Amino acid sequence: MQKVIKTELDYNSALARIDELMDAMPDTPEFDELELLSTLVEIYEDKNYPIDMPDPVNAIKFRMEQFGLNQQDLVPFIGNRSKVSEVLNGKRKLSLSMMRALNKGLGIPSEVLLQEPNALLLEDGPRLEWEKFPIKEMVKKGWIAGASDVVTEGEEIIRDLINNAGGLEAVGCCLFRRSKGARENTKNDSFALTAWCLKILEIANSKGLSNQYAEGSVNDVFLRETARLSYFYNGPALAKEYLEKHGINLIILEHLSKTYLDGAVIFPSNKNPVIGLTLRYDRLDNFWFCLLHELAHLSKHMETNDSGIIIDDLDLRKYDDSKEDSLERQADSIAKEALIPSEEWATMEFSSESGTRQTQIIEFAQKLKINPAVLAGRIRFETNNYRRFSNLLGHGEVSKHFSDN
Repeated sequence: MQKVIKTELDYNSALARIDELMDAMPDTPEFDELELLSTLVEIYEDKNYPIDMPDPVNAIKFRMEQFGLNQQDLVPFIGNRSKVSEVLNGKRKLSLSMMRALNKGLGIPSEVLLQEPNALLLEDGPRLEWEKFPIKEMVKKGWIAGASDVVTEGEEIIRDLINNAGGLEAVGCCLFRRSKGARENTKNDSFALTAWCLKILEIANSKGLSNQYAEGSVNDVFLRETARLSYFYNGPALAKEYLEKHGINLIILEHLSKTYLDGAVIFPSNKNPVIGLTLRYDRLDNFWFCLLHELAHLSKHMETNDSGIIIDDLDLRKYDDSKEDSLERQADSIAKEALIPSEEWATMEFSSESGTRQTQIIEFAQKLKINPAVLAGRIRFETNNYRRFSNLLGHGEVSKHFSDN
């Protein structure tokens, strides 16, 4: 009985036996042995003598010679003559669109063009206008490595970002299923907003939290404990650590141009939830309310939200809330209750004039074991007077805790 070929001696013996069996007739024991030995030899050769994959440029040149083509003939597949020359001289990488054209037009195998065994150049994924993504700004912010040509390499750059963020299955919420909510500013550039969401997920995906998020763990006690962390000088950093221990990513990432947002909560498929904050207002009052607001969404709304993502521009709170849906009002209410319980807020006497003194705010915050910025921000919003207590808001006191985020 034949066995798997493991050594060169076995391999040479098998080849010798194959030579002896080459004249075997079908439907005979010798022919069956020949087939089996040939298969075993092929397996051994594939493992020990792999054939190097040809270089994409060499494959193109081979097709040119085979079909009698010149550089001008490649223009329909690669672009103008300058690009053709740069590709053939190894000075320009093939874009995915070029690869698709060469695969379809000249029959160059996908795995050769991609340099990956069994790879396919499928027309998969979102049908997006890649050139509309703010790639130059993303490069400038250091989100992605510099590209030699952001126009022709745009698709590859964004596809890499999608893959790093967890792949289409995980991040489809950012690309396909996001519907505008009451707090998503209609002035947002959708491509810039999508890029921000993808980058948030990429960062979260690279961290790989050791703890898994448990459904229902973000309850009233959890929210109140998070709010109490505001009492400490390094409260923002403690909040990040506290959330990560419960399987919740907290990512701080500045917003892109033409986007108007404070934060978002994203729950990708089969992944830990992610809360992203922009810190466009680098203040303690804004940080704590926004964080609790997004946690409230995670606690109450993500299971009922088919899109798996909620975007928030908290500036829209200043306007007529009749346009807001119940989810946003509920998240506001939960955040306020976690930060300052309603029974405590009812005992606080304040007015829109100068009646409330800073010392009162500090004393009351001390009693509640929260940062005075939380209370000052609440009073400013409730009285619609944003000239008061500016020095209590903690300007510039958040970002410094996330310098290595």
